[in-house]
Amino acid sequence: MSADTMFEPSTAYWAETHEVENQPPALENYNLYLQDIALQESVLAHGGDKGVADLEHFGALAGSAEVIEWGFQANDNKPQLHTHNRHGARVDEVKFHPAYHDLMGLAIKEGLHSSHWQSSDGDDNCSGHLLRAAKYYLMCQVEAGHGCPITMTSAAIPALKNQPDLYAQWAPKILSSKYDARNLPHDQKTGVTIGMAMTEKQGGSDVRTNSTRAYPVSEGGPGKAYELVGHKYFVSAPMCDAFLVLAQTESGVSCFLVPRWRPDGSKNPLQIQKLKNKMGNISNASSETELRGALGWMVGAEGRGVAAILEMVAMTRFDCMVGSSAGMRQAVSQITHHCSQRSAFGHRLVEQPLMQNVLADLIIESEAALAMTMRMARALDLSESNEQEKLLVRLGTAVGKYWICKRTPGHAYEAMECIGGMGVMEDGIMPRLYREAPINSIWEGSGNVQCLDMMRALAKTPQSLDAFMAEVNGARGVDSVLDQAIDDLLPLFADMSTLEYRARAVVERMALVLQASSLVQYGDSMIAKAFCQSRLSVNGGWVYGTLPEGIDCAAIIERATPITQ
Repeated sequence: MSADTMFEPSTAYWAETHEVENQPPALENYNLYLQDIALQESVLAHGGDKGVADLEHFGALAGSAEVIEWGFQANDNKPQLHTHNRHGARVDEVKFHPAYHDLMGLAIKEGLHSSHWQSSDGDDNCSGHLLRAAKYYLMCQVEAGHGCPITMTSAAIPALKNQPDLYAQWAPKILSSKYDARNLPHDQKTGVTIGMAMTEKQGGSDVRTNSTRAYPVSEGGPGKAYELVGHKYFVSAPMCDAFLVLAQTESGVSCFLVPRWRPDGSKNPLQIQKLKNKMGNISNASSETELRGALGWMVGAEGRGVAAILEMVAMTRFDCMVGSSAGMRQAVSQITHHCSQRSAFGHRLVEQPLMQNVLADLIIESEAALAMTMRMARALDLSESNEQEKLLVRLGTAVGKYWICKRTPGHAYEAMECIGGMGVMEDGIMPRLYREAPINSIWEGSGNVQCLDMMRALAKTPQSLDAFMAEVNGARGVDSVLDQAIDDLLPLFADMSTLEYRARAVVERMALVLQASSLVQYGDSMIAKAFCQSRLSVNGGWVYGTLPEGIDCAAIIERATPITQ
């Protein structure tokens, strides 16, 4: 054999460059509920056993390749605004990719907007809010944007109850399990969604400075018709069938239900000016809107609009906790799946001590967020019949919304780093989780607003602090570090004159203690101990991967890693 013949390549292999190896497969076709030990434990700990079969069924749906693909498609295709039709008539229509409608249809069919309101109020065995929160937690792991109209539709119910006649008219279709995306008057549809419009250019969170005005059509007052004139700078989900809107009357800021269509079938002049170009929440449209004599009906007492719509905002803030916790869990699922199958430097990533420290730390954060969120869900279930639980919801939601939503962006970034270069590729889910991560911290009241809300709660209902302390004191005697952290809480409120300046630090400590308490009382003892050691210590670090020695990282990782076989 000549030298030339020896090195002549075979033409059979010319097209082959390499074999794809050491790359984990896509995380799909798995049961989101059955692979989430922390969620299963939390549901059972709070008395949600009657909903387990439904959660198992929904977990399989949410983890299917088809539904996961809907999430990608809905975010790859931005909503498109059509202010006029081809004949020049004003239509104010936003068109979405079919995948967005698929997500909405699934969420509404599964009752994520309504099931908790249709369970029996005041029943100590009722777990409507708990089970709905668990399903919403699963759904938000698939796609977060469509959750906005689902949340607002859900949250409209307690606000509308301030006006019984309007509630009776609208509630049946709000609570309907049928999604109807048609651009028609609400009385021609099988189901409706509800949005809200508060923010204006000049005020932002300071809604009492709103300039939109409402003028009575004839006589004014609760339940009466008004025409609204003004602007709203940030209206999410503008294709909702009606909106709860704040506007000024002679008696101050009042709340109105403003439908997209008038009773005579004509278009209500609620006119979309533009869609917002957001960094995240891509699948969901958000708009700037003009009200040019839009017809609406007053909800509740005149001049009490802020109080009325805050009942809606309280529920949307709770959903921010659920959504941010879900983002953390999806990130944990992705990174544990990746690191359990990818190798570097001769070992699987999940076997390497430094990576174990990072992964376990991120898992602990995720489980703590879920534990506090599910405790608030249980409190919502009990709040109709238990005043202490109602007070706990009032303070705990502000604290939880502040802290969980604040922690999510850093969590998302660190999770991307665990995956490495592929973590920043747009054809994966990690960039979407990262862009979505800051949204809940800003929407429904930024961090400062939540701190001020905590202070308002203390000023209006000082006993809410007693309810909070009673809850965390229930965890005493298990961990000495937590006991000391509980002891250190009340002195933080000794000097109320400086509380606003110190509010973020105070709310942070309240959140950490409440998370630790929830893990100790209702969670896994291994996670609870690791959380107290790493979060409540004076020397605790806030860079992930700085867990102290003695924590069983391997066991924590195994507990959180999804199994897809």
